Amino acid sequence: MKKKFLCLVLALAMLLSLVACGGNNNTPTDTNNPPADTNTPADNTPDDNAPADGGYTGPDWAAIDAMDADGQSDALYDWNLGEFASYYAAAKTELDDLDKRAALMAVAEAKLLESGVFVPLQSNGGAFAISRVVPRSQTGINWGLDKYKWFTILVANELIKTTDRDALTALWVDAPDAGSYVTSAKQYLADNGYTLNDTYNFSTSYKLNTWDMFATSQTSDSYFVAPTYSSLLEYDIKNVQQPALAESYEVSDDGTVYTFHIRDGVYWVDQQGRQLEQVTAHDWVTGMMHVADNTNELGFLMSADGGVGIKNYDAYINGEVPFEDVGVKALDDLTLEYTLEQKFPSFLTALGYACFGPLNYNFYKSQGGTFGAEGDTYTAGNYGTSPSTIAYCGPYLITNYTENNITAYSANPSYWNPDAMNVHAVNIYFDDSSDVTRSYTEAKANVIAGTGLNSSALVLAKDEIPDGESESYFDLYHYTSATDTTSFVGWLNLNRKAFANANDDTKGISPRANDADAQARTRAAMNNQHFRLALAYGFDRGGYVAQARGDELKYTSMINSYVPGTFVQFSADTTVDINGTATTFPAGSYYGEVLQAQLEADGYAFKVWDPTADGGVGSSAGFDGWYNPDAAKAEIELAIAELAQVGVEISAENPIIFDLPVANYGETYLNQANAYKQSIESVLEGKVTVNLVGYEDNDSYGNSYYRIQNGAEANYDEQLYSGWGPDYGDPQSYLDTIQAYGYMCKNIGLY
Repeated sequence: MKKKFLCLVLALAMLLSLVACGGNNNTPTDTNNPPADTNTPADNTPDDNAPADGGYTGPDWAAIDAMDADGQSDALYDWNLGEFASYYAAAKTELDDLDKRAALMAVAEAKLLESGVFVPLQSNGGAFAISRVVPRSQTGINWGLDKYKWFTILVANELIKTTDRDALTALWVDAPDAGSYVTSAKQYLADNGYTLNDTYNFSTSYKLNTWDMFATSQTSDSYFVAPTYSSLLEYDIKNVQQPALAESYEVSDDGTVYTFHIRDGVYWVDQQGRQLEQVTAHDWVTGMMHVADNTNELGFLMSADGGVGIKNYDAYINGEVPFEDVGVKALDDLTLEYTLEQKFPSFLTALGYACFGPLNYNFYKSQGGTFGAEGDTYTAGNYGTSPSTIAYCGPYLITNYTENNITAYSANPSYWNPDAMNVHAVNIYFDDSSDVTRSYTEAKANVIAGTGLNSSALVLAKDEIPDGESESYFDLYHYTSATDTTSFVGWLNLNRKAFANANDDTKGISPRANDADAQARTRAAMNNQHFRLALAYGFDRGGYVAQARGDELKYTSMINSYVPGTFVQFSADTTVDINGTATTFPAGSYYGEVLQAQLEADGYAFKVWDPTADGGVGSSAGFDGWYNPDAAKAEIELAIAELAQVGVEISAENPIIFDLPVANYGETYLNQANAYKQSIESVLEGKVTVNLVGYEDNDSYGNSYYRIQNGAEANYDEQLYSGWGPDYGDPQSYLDTIQAYGYMCKNIGLY
């Protein structure tokens, strides 16, 4: 199963990032209790796989190498993540008590973090920034694509002063609804000398591969396509889900049938704004057919194994039933019905993602598209190859797309909700991040609305004084951008196959490409839990983040878990077993508290929850709970002792060498890579060497890790740049990505 994921390197230059924003179902029958022998780590701990005499065997490499790709992945997944898989499968069966479901998932995540296959790193935001964008004028919900639709944003012609930004934020807090905030914000701006701009300009390093929103799992595509369509429901700027193309809906008593009443009189248009046909319930059925033909991209959200579980979707994909049996029906032109395999409490929160969007049948067919559901050999034809080959029903039409330059949007004259549009044109400029002060210079000149201040721009902002002012740009206008629920982490490749880029073997060539012995040594080390934890504990994440954010904010965006600790707050007292002890977390407790309790019970040294953070609310972010040089040194010695038993000798004279890709064209990225290298090599006293494999352009760099299709294409031993943002409001949206065949497993070299 695949999911969309995010690229940190691409996201670092994004204004909105800074301003806003398969598996094992053999579940234990008693979901109130974890698997047996809960007092010690199990399958993912090398010692638990050792023979009776206490020796360490490591994976059976001869047997593994004789397997096919999936067999290798299965074996290594079980070796490294088997315990997490058992706990997580049990957690997913709890559908009635949502607090308990979340608590069980927190216990499972503890096992995931203990495996060390990745180390949490940072979220979006948490940087100093200057901007003309009015705070809280776009939704703060991070799942789905509503945050990329832009039309609610208020943009001033003047940079907004820090004091005024604080006052506007206070207005948002006090506003009873979205409309009230927009009204009061506009009045405040007028009263304080600001004027509004009808155009929103910003820059990004994202590059688009397709305009077909159903055929991509990458945010770098969805980012550009989201403004072209509307969803059934959409989140407003007070983060409340509101009617959009569905005027209303009902849910059956058993929670499995959702009936939506489609808004009458909404029309599809082409790129020129010419009306085509009315939007009807049939368009969502067409969309589902197209999703099914591209199931490796977005089908995960339809599946019962990793998504909401649309009835018979999996059976259709497996060739067991016709498409007519799939649980999406147009009962008439304006009535749409989704039926689920079983209750999925977060179903409505998933509707903002592209796979739940509409697709006009006749326009798609006019572009040469076909459907497997109709018995054809599937092809999308020309659909999605350019802005002129898609139909529009959202706020904007694309008026100009010049690759590596600009993507321009203008208001859709047939948009169903024109009164809600605060900006009627949008221009997205491409910035490859090679010039670290470009966005700052352009923000000052009002070429773009604003920018995050990287370490180089921060120096300038603190020194330069605007005309007619006595204080610096920083003193007048700076704020700290809000963090979000995105989790960027550092991934370790457990089964490296590629030693050059899969799509171009002249790029990213590893110095170990022809050294089978060095490759085998690194693979053995990567499959040792103690070695992985040594890397995690030895990573000075603060020093790394400081290269982009500066020392003042090096912890602001730092995360310590995969699912944010505050993602779920319990509505009632919730009891779960922590290593055989029934432990009750009172109403108001957070997911992160359960996660921390399990880690402490298991005896691990890292910290994921600080009850004193965020003014006593508590948080899993904003501090470094992993960096621990003493623990790193202890773990590397344990790894050395175990690996010696399977013939892998490690010392300062014979270190483990692994590759980290680095963007040589970006000063910030190069500085971060060198900070990581220095941290690991220093803390582990030369027993590990980090080899920086340089890339000279954005495309080849992204092809080493971001645009890989499977684990075999991952051209690195570790990468620090990919992350995940949730698709719906349930911890499952994160943890599914690391179950067997989960989308992010390709980042650890599997599946």
